[in-house]
Amino acid sequence: MAITSDVKLGANVKIFQPDLVNIYGCEIDEDTKVGAFVEIQKGTSIGKRCKISSHSFLCEGVTIEDEVFVGHGVMFTNDLYPQATNEDGSLQTEADWQVVKTLVKRGASIGSNATILPGITIGNRATIGAGAVVTKDVPDYAIVVGVPARVVGDVRDRRLVSAAANNHQ
Repeated sequence: MAITSDVKLGANVKIFQPDLVNIYGCEIDEDTKVGAFVEIQKGTSIGKRCKISSHSFLCEGVTIEDEVFVGHGVMFTNDLYPQATNEDGSLQTEADWQVVKTLVKRGASIGSNATILPGITIGNRATIGAGAVVTKDVPDYAIVVGVPARVVGDVRDRRLVSAAANNHQ
C-alpha cells in the first residue's frame, strides 16, 4: 500500500497510518482526514474538511465536495455493467469501458457500509443510512435508507426537533 507522488494534498490533510492506504492520482483538499485501509483512485477529488473513514473505497470518477462524512466501509462504484473480459475473452482494459461519474455534494453524510452506484448525485447535507444501496439521485437534505435506498425524511426536520427539545430543557 502506498501514497504515490502524483497525489495532490492540501494543507493539514491527515492520513492515519499512511502505510495502510492505497492513494494515487487524486486530489485531497485541506483539513481532510483519511482513515486506514482506504483506497482512493486516480481522478477522484475530495474537498475541504471531509472525513473518510477506514475501509472505504473511492474509485475513479468520484467527486466529493467540502464537509462530507464517509463512514466505515463505504463502497463507490463507477461502472454500470462491469465485465472482466470482452466478447472475445480478452481481459478488459481502461480502453474497453467508460467511467460513470458520481458527485457527493457539500455536507452530505454517508453511513457505514453504504454502496453508491455510479452516476449518482447525493445532494447537499443529505444523509445516507448505514448499509443503504443508493441506486438513484438523492435530493438535498434527504434522509435515505434501505435496499434500494428510499427517502424517509429530511435532515432539516431532525434539526427542528433537536432545537425544540433543547428549548424545553
